[in-house]
Amino acid sequence: MSYVGPDFDPPQPRRPRRGPLTVALAALVPGALLGWVVYQTVGGGDGASAAPAPRGSAASPAPSTRSASPADDGEQHSGATPAAGSLQGKVVVVDPGHNPGNFQHTTEINQKVDIGTNWKECDTTGTSTNDGYTEARFTLDVAHRLRTLLEAQGATVKLTRDGDSPAWGPCVDERARIGNAAHADAAISIHADGSAEGNRGFHVILPGSVHAGAADTRPIVDPSHDLGTRIAGTFLRDTGEPPSNYLGEGTGLVTRTDLGGLNLSTVPKVFIECGNMRDSKDAALLTSGAWRQKAAQGISEGIVSFLRES
Repeated sequence: MSYVGPDFDPPQPRRPRRGPLTVALAALVPGALLGWVVYQTVGGGDGASAAPAPRGSAASPAPSTRSASPADDGEQHSGATPAAGSLQGKVVVVDPGHNPGNFQHTTEINQKVDIGTNWKECDTTGTSTNDGYTEARFTLDVAHRLRTLLEAQGATVKLTRDGDSPAWGPCVDERARIGNAAHADAAISIHADGSAEGNRGFHVILPGSVHAGAADTRPIVDPSHDLGTRIAGTFLRDTGEPPSNYLGEGTGLVTRTDLGGLNLSTVPKVFIECGNMRDSKDAALLTSGAWRQKAAQGISEGIVSFLRES
C-alpha cells in the first residue's frame, strides 16, 4: 500500500506504543529473534522514517463472501494451527486491499468519499513488484489462504472482495461498512507497501482515536491495539519478516487517523503491510507461494489468539 489516494496519504508523525509488542513477542518469538526485536524496539535499529514512493489511485460495489477461485499456487505451509472448532460463532472480515480492475476505473475510484475526518478518493490502484506482480493479486491470494485457515477453526469468514467481483473497489468507506454490517469480531485489511528499495519489513496499522463526523473509533482503539499487537507477534514469528525499518521505529506498529477503513469501523480492525513490494528482498518473499502461506498462518494465529481472549 503506498501513500497516494484515499487511505494512503503519508502517515502523520506519531510515536507508536512500544511495550505491548515487546510483551507479545516475548511469548511468541524464539529467544534469539526476540533479542533482535527488543534491540530494535528500544532504539538499536534503524528508526529512520523514509518517505514512501508514490502510487496510483483507486473503488465500490457490494462484496462477495465466498469464491471457489483457487489461490495463486498450491504451495502450503504446515505450521501448527489451533484446535479445530475453537472459533465457532466468531465472524472475521478479511479485506484484500485494492482490486485489479481499479486500473480500468480511474474515474470511479477517484471519486471522493466521506471518511469522517475529511473526504478522500474512493480507493487506489495499489502497487506492484518491479516485475509486475500486483498488490491486488497478492492480497487476494493471502486472503484466500487466511480464510481457509480460519474456517478450519470454525470461524465464519467474509471477504470484502473476491475473485473478479466487483469489477472495481469497493470504496474504503464501503469496506469498513462490510465489517460493521457483519458485526465482525475482528477485521483485517491486507496490503503490501510501495516504498523505496532498501525500505523493508512489515508493519501493522492501528486506528488512532477519532471522533469527528461519521467517525468514532474510541470504542475500538483498545481492542484493535490488542488485535494488532498479537498479529505483529505471530506474523514475525511465522514469516521471519522483520518489523519495518522505515516506519514504526522498529516496533512493527504504526497508529494512524487518516484511513477511512479504520476511521469508519465499529468493530476491532487493523491493517497489515506485509512487506515492501519495491524492495528486492521483500519482493522475493511476497512472490513466493510458500511464504504467502506463512504470512496467512501468522495473521491467522494472531486473530485466533485475539478471539480466544475476547
